[in-house]
Amino acid sequence: MSDTAPEPCRIDVWLWRARFFKTRGQAAGFIEAGAVRLTHQGRQARLDKPSRFVRPGDRLVFVLNERLIELTVVGLGARRGPAPEARALYELAEPS
Repeated sequence: MSDTAPEPCRIDVWLWRARFFKTRGQAAGFIEAGAVRLTHQGRQARLDKPSRFVRPGDRLVFVLNERLIELTVVGLGARRGPAPEARALYELAEPS
């Protein structure tokens, strides 16, 4: 594997590291309910398994607390850090 491509990250772990959920279990339940759409290399899919991977450049769309969240994964993170570190893992899409 090349040194330039980072290892992918499980979607439940990424949502937890990015601080959208307090626990990985909550993130996994949300994903299993089919509430997350992933766009990877131009293909959109509704996720239903927390073991699916995300990579930088992937786009996610989901509704959380009655808010539509559209974002692009920028980084994967190595841990669940403070809020500023978590915020650096994604870029929110501009509202249309």
